[in-house]
Amino acid sequence: MSENPADHTFLREALAEAVRAASESEVPVGAVLVSEGKIIARGRNQREQLQSPISHAEIHALLDGSKALGSWRLLGCELFVTLEPCPMCLAACQQARISRIIYGAKDPKGGALSLGYPLHEDARTNHRFAVEYREDAACGEILTEFFRKKRKSD
Repeated sequence: MSENPADHTFLREALAEAVRAASESEVPVGAVLVSEGKIIARGRNQREQLQSPISHAEIHALLDGSKALGSWRLLGCELFVTLEPCPMCLAACQQARISRIIYGAKDPKGGALSLGYPLHEDARTNHRFAVEYREDAACGEILTEFFRKKRKSD
């Protein structure tokens, strides 16, 4: 798969959302939803702020994208996220019918693919889509620094 030059730009936008999450004492994960080459929605982790286990960056981007398009079907949309989606978020993307996920950092303890749950390519489901890892050091570094500071303060 060849990399689209805009992928880096959209990952930078997702990273800006992660920075915003960190400034709110949330785990710094950010996402942007893109349709026809334009950002239509943004999301960041808000689990602490909203006291909700499902307030992941991807979920917020999908919900806001659905409102922006007036449909739960996000056909043709791409999700750029700083961290590998968890199984819940990968399943939500499958339900939303997105076309592609691009993520910048792997999550060996919580990422769907790292844990062996490639729902996006399961032939038994009614929708399959691409998931691409685009290693981006800044996406991992923001998480490492966040947890380093958290351990020092605890």
